[in-house]
Amino acid sequence: MQIRAVHLDELTALQDIERAAGQCFREIGMPEIADDEPLTLGELTRYHHAGLAWVAANDADIPVAYLIADRVDGNLHVEQVSVHPDSARRGIGRLLLDHLAARATSQKVPALTLTTFTEVPWNAPYYARLGFRILDDSRHTPALREIRRREAAHGLDRWPRVCMRRDL
Repeated sequence: MQIRAVHLDELTALQDIERAAGQCFREIGMPEIADDEPLTLGELTRYHHAGLAWVAANDADIPVAYLIADRVDGNLHVEQVSVHPDSARRGIGRLLLDHLAARATSQKVPALTLTTFTEVPWNAPYYARLGFRILDDSRHTPALREIRRREAAHGLDRWPRVCMRRDL
């Protein structure tokens, strides 16, 4: 599996990966998440131009997973990491997160952050196994509070969510 920067002509593939990966939420009673549309091509283009979008590509150089990140409060914030179900449970998400951690370390960025669902097995419990820890509300930075506010406005707080941090 090769981790590399996403190419502009692959942005629709990222949307397809996101739609496919989202279907597993339907199976656990979260159809609203499964039906949520992926980021627009314009939004994905912004991540590409910022150098904050990567794919895991198979031997045929076809993306099977992706990760996009933002710079938030001096850290790299995982905006989205998605693995196509046909490639799930092979450590690809971990590879992408480790790639981001290596990039952050090389840039002297102190931590990775993310927001996620607490009760979804491939969300908070998975990230905890990868070294992320839950931040209590008093440790949320202003930008993390704003991210959580936007998520709540989007309806994501219908299910328990948390901010997590992985120190590097």
